Amino acid sequence: MVSRADRGPLADWFWTIDRFFLAAFVLLMGIGFMLSFAASPQVAERLGLDSFHFVERHAIFVVPSLVVMIGLSFLSPRQIRRTAIILLAISLLMMVLALFFGVEVKGSRRWISIGSFSIQPSEFMKPAFVVVCAWLFAEHARQPEVPGNLFAIILFGIVGALLVAQPDLGQTILTSVVWGGMFFMAGMPWLWIMVLGVLGVGGFATAYYMLPHVTGRIDRFLTGEGDTFQVDTARDAIIRGDWFGQGPGEGIIKRIIPDSHTDFIFSVAAEEFGILFCMVLVAIFAFIVLRGLNHAFKERNDFTRFAVAGLVLQIGIQSMINIGVNLELMPAKGMTLPLISYGGSSMIAICITAGFILALTRHRPEKRAQERSLFRVAGVPAE
Repeated sequence: MVSRADRGPLADWFWTIDRFFLAAFVLLMGIGFMLSFAASPQVAERLGLDSFHFVERHAIFVVPSLVVMIGLSFLSPRQIRRTAIILLAISLLMMVLALFFGVEVKGSRRWISIGSFSIQPSEFMKPAFVVVCAWLFAEHARQPEVPGNLFAIILFGIVGALLVAQPDLGQTILTSVVWGGMFFMAGMPWLWIMVLGVLGVGGFATAYYMLPHVTGRIDRFLTGEGDTFQVDTARDAIIRGDWFGQGPGEGIIKRIIPDSHTDFIFSVAAEEFGILFCMVLVAIFAFIVLRGLNHAFKERNDFTRFAVAGLVLQIGIQSMINIGVNLELMPAKGMTLPLISYGGSSMIAICITAGFILALTRHRPEKRAQERSLFRVAGVPAE
């Protein structure tokens, strides 16, 4: 245990970090590793691999992911901003390269192969994009003559165009909703809200009519006709799990779900551990979102407020999409459950998001003291 009397980077970190956030992130990672034993062996066997192939790879990614999360949590807000700018630039470049040199999977070019590993640049783009847009919105709020909102719109257009080109409608929707939420917090005029709303509806309609795979997924969701094997099987697994589940290793329906270790790991959790366990999972994600929004509400610094709100919304909305697909509440979409599903790019990217959140929500006494002195100079009573 680190004493409050200790002085040093580790002691300062331990006593200033939001330990509830840290516990929630580590708990989700632990649950994800546990569920990999239940969800991945049957997938590996179907592919002719060793039964614990995906379990071992999942374990390999846990260590660097934790290192990334803890390492980023030591940074100051200024260092977080600089890190995000560099990460965003690299991610956008890699997204462009993926369009020309990437591996094509199910008609999409989202991956770049490096040796025996594949990287999905868009996963790393998301947290960096949120932080950079938060900075642009904050700069415009601080100095209205700075066209921060305009730059944020241009950046959103670039990111959206690259995601559509892959194509990746799910990530496009996720990024758009998070960006819209941050822009609303930044004081978006109602006229802009209506214009962007119309553009959003128009973009969705265009995707429906122009992209066959989008048309097929939405039609299957609305009519129930066509190849709905995976979502129907996932639903049956949830129903079979009932309230308390069949027990660890006792799942049967999970064995025939093609993507049980990634997009449909929630259904595996429901079959083996029950609906109550899944409700606990949902509660952990809800806790992260609500605690983050509470931090943002209390924060005076615009950059920190926008960034924290955007980052927790990103985690919350991504988990909602994944769970909604498992419950057949929305059309099928390949999107991982944060820190739970198998996937190296996804896990490390979410841990970058978590590291940013931990860094931006740290209690910094020197910053509070500075704010109180500024209020006293201005003659305004501090809260």
